[in-house]
Amino acid sequence: MDRNAVRRVAVMGAVMVGIAAGSYGIASAASGSGSSSASSSAAASGTTQSQSAPHRWGGQRSDETLLTGEAKSKVEAAALARVGGGTIVRVETDADGNAAYEAHMTRSDGTPVTVYVNRDFEVVSVERR
Repeated sequence: MDRNAVRRVAVMGAVMVGIAAGSYGIASAASGSGSSSASSSAAASGTTQSQSAPHRWGGQRSDETLLTGEAKSKVEAAALARVGGGTIVRVETDADGNAAYEAHMTRSDGTPVTVYVNRDFEVVSVERR
């Protein structure tokens, strides 16, 4: 084999490895696998998890926005107080019109629920999933 042929084979091999690694990364991100860190904050008697965790609700919708800061803390506190503890999966805006915000969570017995919270940070309903 001449020098150029060897170089082309090496370049093609590197390109194939790059494509395979990139495809794996995209697939891992889409499926929600890989590492995720749990939130260090705990509100009331419950805990919080990574807001990107899919659980039984599916992933976050493109028309809903994850909450941060004070709004996130207040929605988490309201949801945990209403449900009596459990684990927050994620808190976000609600695009379905049930309330301003929603908290996806798991009760301490493992039951998935969505807690709907209005703009005054009052729980308006709890829906079992």
